[in-house]
Amino acid sequence: MFPIVGARLRRSAGTRLGHVITAVHTLVYAEDPDAARAFFRDVLRWPHVDAGHDWLIFRTGPSELGVHPGGNAHEISLMCDDLEQTMAELAGRGATFTQEVREERWGRTTRIAVPGAGDLLLYQPAHPEAWRMP
Repeated sequence: MFPIVGARLRRSAGTRLGHVITAVHTLVYAEDPDAARAFFRDVLRWPHVDAGHDWLIFRTGPSELGVHPGGNAHEISLMCDDLEQTMAELAGRGATFTQEVREERWGRTTRIAVPGAGDLLLYQPAHPEAWRMP
């Protein structure tokens, strides 16, 4: 058993993490994506949305993040409801962005620097969001 550090855990308003990040979007790269999707859908029975063309996005439930020693190998996307508002709020807290805002087919994106660990994608999705499912 691992001890919980801190007096108690507190949630921000609703399900929002730190008031502006709405969810963590994790990517799984697979040599056989259909088989991987079938595993998450049929074996684990994770709820999902279809973003089009059988591109399933799974609700993973609450998440957590651990920081481990090692190289800068990660692919984590942070999601928000309003990219400009989120960037402004985070910049006010000292965040820096390593990419101009881009319009992608799947959403509006930028990249946010993580000191000592490269950067993460920050985006306002245009695709269905599985984490919002009941």
